[in-house]
Amino acid sequence: MIRSLLSLLLFMPLIVMAEPGIPAVTLTSSPDGGQSYTVTLQILALMTVLTLLPAALMMMTSFTRIIIVLSILRQAMGVQSTPSNQVLIGLTLFLTFFIMHPVFDTAYQEGVKPYMDGEIQVVAAIEKVSDPFKAFMLAQTRESDIALFASISGHGDIAESQDVPFTLLLPAFVTSELKTAFQIGFLIFIPFLIIDLVVASVLMAMGMMMLSPMLISLPFKLMLFVLIDGWALLMGTLASSFYV
Repeated sequence: MIRSLLSLLLFMPLIVMAEPGIPAVTLTSSPDGGQSYTVTLQILALMTVLTLLPAALMMMTSFTRIIIVLSILRQAMGVQSTPSNQVLIGLTLFLTFFIMHPVFDTAYQEGVKPYMDGEIQVVAAIEKVSDPFKAFMLAQTRESDIALFASISGHGDIAESQDVPFTLLLPAFVTSELKTAFQIGFLIFIPFLIIDLVVASVLMAMGMMMLSPMLISLPFKLMLFVLIDGWALLMGTLASSFYV
């Protein structure tokens, strides 16, 4: 049930729009000659799905890992508002679409397109759409996290990864993504922390106690990040981390 619902959240707009002749408003004539207008259930379902789509996009894709790593990078460099939140979210969205393109394409080709062509029914389409997302999430989820939530829920031993239900896979996937994001963030933070320590030690040795070490170390951290082509290195590392 959860698996079908989450798949429906991502591709319900395409499935609804594929239905021929769905009226947004229906006109009903009453016996006394009056008329009443009603909104169709399909449009209500589409509007409901659109409100839940951002949550599904963040929790079932690479969005969580990327936005956390970028936020840690900004914190490590000491630039609290540069890049701005809007820039970080936009960059995360476009990188997420790049990483998830094979999954989206497979889901569309195997589930949405056959349904739009009338080759399969809704239930089969939802099953076809959900399989690529489940495969992606399983590839990024640690077995220990799956075992943890299976133990909490009393699900018992799971023989094969394909038998993991979405009720267990979703929290395990998010937990694994948080762990991976903080591990990458730790590795990113270390070089900038070393620069802060060196600058603070030099200022203390020179007796400049009132001068902020963060102010002096910021240009050096920016220079280091530019010299190593940090943005390309970081974007490439994040993208390739999902295909290892």
